[in-house]
Amino acid sequence: MKMRRRAFTIVAAMLIAGAVAASARAAVAHADEARARRSADAIRAAAAIRADEAARRDAEVRFFEARVAEDPFAAADRARLAGLYLQRARETGDYADYPRAEAAARASLDARGERNAAARVALANALMAQHRFPEARREAERLVAAEPDRASYRGLLGELQMELGDYDAARATFGSLLSERGNLGVAPRLARWLEMIGRTNDARTILYQAGQDAAARGDLPPEQVAWFHLRAGDLELRNGRLDAAEDAFRAGLAVHPEDYRLLGEMAKLAAARGDNAAALALGERAVAQVLDPATLAVMSDAALAAGDRAKSEEYARVMEVSVRRQASALHRGWALFLLDGGRQIDAVAAQAEADLRVRRDVYGWDLLAWARHRQHRDGEALAAMAQALRLGTRDATLLFHAGTIEHALGHEAAAERYLRDALEINPHFHPLRAREARAVLDSIRG
Repeated sequence: MKMRRRAFTIVAAMLIAGAVAASARAAVAHADEARARRSADAIRAAAAIRADEAARRDAEVRFFEARVAEDPFAAADRARLAGLYLQRARETGDYADYPRAEAAARASLDARGERNAAARVALANALMAQHRFPEARREAERLVAAEPDRASYRGLLGELQMELGDYDAARATFGSLLSERGNLGVAPRLARWLEMIGRTNDARTILYQAGQDAAARGDLPPEQVAWFHLRAGDLELRNGRLDAAEDAFRAGLAVHPEDYRLLGEMAKLAAARGDNAAALALGERAVAQVLDPATLAVMSDAALAAGDRAKSEEYARVMEVSVRRQASALHRGWALFLLDGGRQIDAVAAQAEADLRVRRDVYGWDLLAWARHRQHRDGEALAAMAQALRLGTRDATLLFHAGTIEHALGHEAAAERYLRDALEINPHFHPLRAREARAVLDSIRG
């Protein structure tokens, strides 16, 4: 009798445990479903908000297009229209709006050449977006000559000096702006300069303060506020601080939901964590809005890392179409992507060499160095790499390239130092190249 009661008790306990487990599984499934519904609802709500914003902005564009059509001398209206084209280009990724902004700004300056800084600022920014840096620099120099005490104009000039690789001039310009780090027109440009010369912590401090100041302003468009969070997240991601990068990107998305730039960076973050499925899902949300080449490169690499070569090639083809829609002479992200894949090496090398005749910055030298390495011309690659490293920039990709070139030349001590530093700065700098860096280090040490 006692044994029967004990058996009954055990069976009852098993049934109860099974029921509890089933209930727990159902609860988890229900919670997952609820989260998925909330996420889908949030995406739909964000899409509706963005559609509403876009409709208002497009209505404003049409309004000013109509005004300038009626008045050939309306300089202020043309300057305002140029600014609206720039804002729309940033929000939508529509490259065609940059030439439109340039045309409107030039028309405004034709109507009134003096005391028309708004048009000249718009012109400089439109030219810079088209990678026409020498022309943009001339406009920035005119702005500074007219108003030398305007810190934001000097910041714009410093950015263009930096883009062109005129680092002596950039050093002087940004040196004069250290006391203006609280100016939102200066802060992100100064932060980038400090990062370029290896002062990453100072750059981080400036960017986070700028993000707080932008959020507190109340008069900036959401996409501009989100951009400050994007810049902070970019810096954190470049330096391997993945959780901090995620916090910054999520702060930006809270301000400007479904921002394609932030979604693209979240895809890159997921790839850095080795979550290729999440990288592809986030990338799909981003490219559904804008076929951004950088995001498509992340997706191609993530698909390749996941073992889907056909999907990787598909994303690469779409990336090429997207790049060719842009009028700039050389898209460096696309060029590096080609070199990493061993494609069009000689053509990229020729483009990189031509680009350096105008734009002699460290990333131009890095591109040429990597192209020469892929051509097995490592002596020339090493000389170009010395130019790429001359500022002391703490960039894992630059150091990976330097280490790989040194290894190809048999300079194992230098190769080990560069590759070790690259992985210390950012062990996740690329889903595929970081593995290569570790493999070469292992071979050197082994």
